[in-house]
Amino acid sequence: MKLAKREGSLLGLAAILLGFLFVILLKTQGVAGSILTQQETAVPSLIQSEQENQQLSDENAKIQQELVKYAQGQSASDLANQQLQEAKMNAGLIAVTGPGIRIILDDSKNIAKEVNENNYIHEQYITAILNALWNGGAEAIAVNDQRVTTNTEVFCAGSYIQINGSRQMPPYVIQAIGETSHFSSALDFYVWHRLADLQKQYGITRTLEVLDKVVIPAGRLRDYQYSEPVKEGT
Repeated sequence: MKLAKREGSLLGLAAILLGFLFVILLKTQGVAGSILTQQETAVPSLIQSEQENQQLSDENAKIQQELVKYAQGQSASDLANQQLQEAKMNAGLIAVTGPGIRIILDDSKNIAKEVNENNYIHEQYITAILNALWNGGAEAIAVNDQRVTTNTEVFCAGSYIQINGSRQMPPYVIQAIGETSHFSSALDFYVWHRLADLQKQYGITRTLEVLDKVVIPAGRLRDYQYSEPVKEGT
């Protein structure tokens, strides 16, 4: 009887232990399943996030490239415009202003009394003054509002002087922009004293005025019919 009771007690205890183990096993499987489910859900989300980040990075790189191209394009455009303005300035195709001088030459008032070549302002006087002004550092010159450029001609055509293809009559107003002290030295070295003698002997007009502001008009663009740029490598 005692043995039978002991065996019954052992069987009951074994049953309790088995039940307890079974419950723990069920909980363990539930936790593992939950963790696995979370991992399975998190992996696709992580992949999607990485893909979105990569896409944003690619788009940002493209934007940066476009910005660089735009900046380079703007710099090239600004440089080209600057070079164009400098070329137009050097060619005398832009009106300019600055400190300078104004020279006025006019024929003698004694023309009606006697005919003498020295009573007139000749083209060589004008060209001599122009050369003196250029040599004195003039940056821009005009005669009767005709801009003097590399294409300007000055020659006598009877009763008038032709400048830039237009007929000019006295008085001849010559304006130049630059360092005025240099102009005075250059004029004294070339023709100014000769004109002073003519003024005393024959009464021609010769005046010089230093101005704080002189306005020189723009020159005309030359029409090239036969010339064309030489291509590089030819």
